[in-house]
Amino acid sequence: MKSLQSRGSELASPERQFRILEEVLDRKNLPSFSEKLEQSKVGSLHPIPTEIFQMNLGKLCNQTCKHCHVDAGPDRKESMSKETMLHCLSVLATSSIPIVDITGGAPEMNPEFRWLVKELRKLGKKIMVRCNLTILLAGTRYADLPDFYAQNRVEVVSSLPYFEKRRTDAQRGEGVFDRSIEALKRLNSVGYGIPDSGLILNLVYNPAGAFLPGAQISLEKEFKNSLYKEHGIHFNSLFTITNMPISRYLEYLQESGNLENYLEKLVSSFNPSAAFGVMCKNTLSVGYDGSLYDCDFNQMLEMKVEGTIQNIRDYDGASLLQRTIRVGEHCYGCTAGAGSSCGGATA
Repeated sequence: MKSLQSRGSELASPERQFRILEEVLDRKNLPSFSEKLEQSKVGSLHPIPTEIFQMNLGKLCNQTCKHCHVDAGPDRKESMSKETMLHCLSVLATSSIPIVDITGGAPEMNPEFRWLVKELRKLGKKIMVRCNLTILLAGTRYADLPDFYAQNRVEVVSSLPYFEKRRTDAQRGEGVFDRSIEALKRLNSVGYGIPDSGLILNLVYNPAGAFLPGAQISLEKEFKNSLYKEHGIHFNSLFTITNMPISRYLEYLQESGNLENYLEKLVSSFNPSAAFGVMCKNTLSVGYDGSLYDCDFNQMLEMKVEGTIQNIRDYDGASLLQRTIRVGEHCYGCTAGAGSSCGGATA
């Protein structure tokens, strides 16, 4: 099988990924996600006024993580232009959307990243940056990022697969754990995660294997105890995120023989309460080229929002509120167990 890191591979195409998931559900006689919504009386999903404006600045990244749903890496060229950022800023300047969630790839590698953060700061928006931690150690160009974040009151959301070296390196690459610990110490040194500093540092956990994350509250306690005891590290909250069966993680599930069992687990763990709280209801996701999506996962499957308003340059908030959220079989990942979103569990 060709690797998903090769963009030309058959498996990398959204159409192929849709078919793989649909075929498994058919073979196991399991309902589609749309059917499950109807069976559980949740029905179609519709947005509420946007609270989180998520901007994907591109797929360039200094890492190539095994389970990356973005298929990001050092060889990717996709990058949001300043023109597209200006369209986003125009929308934000005339709307009441309170939160901007900046993601990638490694968003810091976009050449306009710092300019964008400063402009968002002028608008008075709450700014969140999805940081992979190791970017802080990726050369002198990024060494001042902790200070830059602090000066602009950026909330840092950082991926850390586990509080042990072996499991983290297995998922994200050799040496990533040690570099992540060093990056966390640098963030702590400027006040991030320190009580009463006002500088928020949250960590993100997603399982390394074909299973659902454990309870968010108990995992947070484990992370805090271990990271402080072993490394003297502080952070605010832990977000647990379920791995979506798309992109590189879908390839992992197939190659390890876990795809059918994992999908069965997601379907059997469907939680209507989690379905009511899915992030696509209060989030609008903007791709690097300005295309609009209901969520970051739909973005990676090229499922643009329903309707005629499909790019940020044509933004019409009232029209977007009338849409029906597009769903697929991968959406089972956000509604299993305690639910999953960019902000962790939803139920």
